[in-house]
Amino acid sequence: MYQGKTLALAQLENGFVELNFNSQSGSVNKFNRQTLAELREAVDLLKANSDVKGLLLTSSKSVFVVGADITEFKEMFADSKEVFIHASQFVNGLFSDIEDLPYPTVAAINGFALGGGFEICLACDCRVISSKAAVGLPETKLGILPGWGGSVRLPRLAGMFVGIHWISSGDQQKPEMALNAGAVDAVVEPEQLRDESLKMLAELADGSRDYQARRQQKTSPIELSEAELQATGENFRAAIISKVGNYFPAPLKAVELICSGATLGRGEAIRLENEAFYEVTRTPQARALVGLFLSDQTIVKLAKNRSRALGENFTPVKAPAVIGAGIMGGGIAYQNAIRRLPVVMKDINQGALDLGIEEANKLLGKRVSRGKLSEEKAAQILASITPTLNDAAIAQADMIVEAVVELEAVKKQVLPAVESLVSDTAFITSNTSTISINRLAESLQRPENFCGMHFFNPVHAMPLVEIIRGDKTSDATIAAVSAYALALGKKPIVVNDCPGFLVNRVLFALLSGLEMMLAEGADFQQIDKVMEAWGLPMGPAYLMDVVGIDTINHCYPVLTNGLPERFSKGDNWPTDIIFKAGRLGQKNGLGYYKYELNEKGKPAKLVDPDVIAMFEAQFGQAQMRDKQEITDRLMIAMAMEMVHCLEEGIVASPAEADMSLIYGVGFPVFHGGICRWMDEQGLQSIVDRADKYTHLSELYRPTEKLRAMAAGGDTFY
Repeated sequence: MYQGKTLALAQLENGFVELNFNSQSGSVNKFNRQTLAELREAVDLLKANSDVKGLLLTSSKSVFVVGADITEFKEMFADSKEVFIHASQFVNGLFSDIEDLPYPTVAAINGFALGGGFEICLACDCRVISSKAAVGLPETKLGILPGWGGSVRLPRLAGMFVGIHWISSGDQQKPEMALNAGAVDAVVEPEQLRDESLKMLAELADGSRDYQARRQQKTSPIELSEAELQATGENFRAAIISKVGNYFPAPLKAVELICSGATLGRGEAIRLENEAFYEVTRTPQARALVGLFLSDQTIVKLAKNRSRALGENFTPVKAPAVIGAGIMGGGIAYQNAIRRLPVVMKDINQGALDLGIEEANKLLGKRVSRGKLSEEKAAQILASITPTLNDAAIAQADMIVEAVVELEAVKKQVLPAVESLVSDTAFITSNTSTISINRLAESLQRPENFCGMHFFNPVHAMPLVEIIRGDKTSDATIAAVSAYALALGKKPIVVNDCPGFLVNRVLFALLSGLEMMLAEGADFQQIDKVMEAWGLPMGPAYLMDVVGIDTINHCYPVLTNGLPERFSKGDNWPTDIIFKAGRLGQKNGLGYYKYELNEKGKPAKLVDPDVIAMFEAQFGQAQMRDKQEITDRLMIAMAMEMVHCLEEGIVASPAEADMSLIYGVGFPVFHGGICRWMDEQGLQSIVDRADKYTHLSELYRPTEKLRAMAAGGDTFY
């Protein structure tokens, strides 16, 4: 009946017609402009054909439809309100036309049906879902709202609680959950999906199942009193704010929209949705979250492309080994094992091996206690880690991760010894956060096979792996290590060797901003509170306690020696005072704060009068500062250092720069990364605010290129 490049219409038996999504240009189906244009043509054909008795929606891909094409969002976000609303009404008209066809419709959901992919299913009379599939409206995770009727149909179909909860959380829903909620009508095994869907369509067509009542329900107001709607809205708003604060407008807007639209018919409620959808796309949070989604895809694509560029010369890692056990080595070994990569863990000390296995076992135990693993499966995974004192055990390894103590002299002994034990084609990496990869490479016979592989702590929780390219590192090594990081479930970002690499270099610019303010008499507690309110997962003083004051003090000289023109510290740097007092942070319960275990056995942060007294003796009584000054002193220092990293080619793009902070230090996603934050603030504003503090430190001085960008109205994105 119809054949496009993304979908087709075909006649079936009994007067039924199948609308099949099968994009010829990609591995998944998504609603881009072409798909929607073809869908319009197909639906017009269906409306004009009076012989059709029922419509079945299917997909030939492993997913149903993953949603809208997010690569088109940037252009959509730039549209005028008139153009934007018109585009939303076009799609809503399509879905409503499907809902209003003079015969029943069934969606056979074989894989992910998300966003617009689920919204078209909601427009159908019934939904049959594979037990291996999932549905959801994840738009709020991108800072936006369902824009194609999802906020109207889901609460009418499954109830207000389900509608608001699913949409405001943005979570995917498993088949049984969707069935219990009333969002789907049947869950079947994958091989039964087509037959059961056609059977349900036949029951609707012959009248043994009523679909007209369902249509009436989906297009009418929801029968709730004004008081019930108000109470529902207030409860959800309070729950959202308690969980994520006021940082994310989309979930709160979703609650408001669904409650406001509940008393309206379909057409009016959809028009309300169009308006709300437009409003949230104008927010910086929407730009940030959509940008992060696209940047995340870019990071993965870059890693995969490095492997593809080698063609047949690329060989995936099959036999990894970790050199150096303990907590860090055990965490890396665990990450290999949990991702189904059997791994050797080598050390020269049995106690360190025991500690490494204990760490892996502890992490597996947590998964068992949460019901994510059976005890039997956890035991099998643990058994895939081979602890050994024997050098010969790593002879067949094709990827080495050296994770011994963070001392250059020790690493320069270990690395060549390991190199002599493995094949000439094996790749060797160092899990270092501070030591120059170029200097470490000097100890090796095959420096082209060597690079840095900086895991962030805790390894199992932190997504980022910084891959540090040395001057002699080959493209094949970078490709292999990038692919290995992906296999471990990590996000690899390639940076060039420099003091502190990328993440620590820019993070220590922020920490230096803190130290300077404290030395001027500012209050670290106020700074922590202001920066946490700004969105950081923890204030900078608290962060230093968590990382370890000894670790911080170990890292500072890397920056002050390597980049002395911007990084410097006085004789009585606040963190030196803390360190000299024997305060190491959470690890010994004393740092900027003191720590006591709470009822959950976790360290609780408490104010320590001793620290306040020490700082008063050195810097005078703490003075409150303007919140904007606090934010600028810390964030602009970080921003200027990231600009240097971009201009020096330490990191290749603003997207990679931003994702490194998102993945590595928990930079707030609603700000989108430091480069996007600068864009949102306006580069001229950033330059002007930076200039206010250049007399304090060269860390704040804008580069000439940044000044030129600001003057020209340019942006990073």
